[in-house]
Amino acid sequence: MNRRYPDAPISAAGIVLIFEERVLLVLRRNPPTAGHWSFPGGAHEVGETIQEAARREMREETGLEIKDLRLLDVGDIILRDTEGHVEYHYMVTYFVAHPAGGTLLSSDDASDARWFSYDEALSLGLSRRLLQLTRQALTLDKQP
Repeated sequence: MNRRYPDAPISAAGIVLIFEERVLLVLRRNPPTAGHWSFPGGAHEVGETIQEAARREMREETGLEIKDLRLLDVGDIILRDTEGHVEYHYMVTYFVAHPAGGTLLSSDDASDARWFSYDEALSLGLSRRLLQLTRQALTLDKQP
């Protein structure tokens, strides 16, 4: 299925990785969000669970393994072209997790990967939705 102008929504995983009250963000290299900071993640492949997709995407984009994977939220990313047609539509399952090993590096479709406090994330121009998910994940992370 084409990612651009798809026939149906594309299932994807997004991971809010938390370490010492900071969140890992990646700088996207490819459309539709090239040049913007976001959570690691990507499309769900046939034959894998959404949890497996989250682990694979994290490893591919950042070199990190994850543990304590917990469901955070599910939502849609729908981007329209100038004529109002749906150009991209992702149905994203968001997880919160912790690092379990590996060495942080940016690869695959991420041109950079860094840890940010919530206050630092505020200055990055993140969408209201990403800031909300970051706040939710940091709050959830403090709960037993």
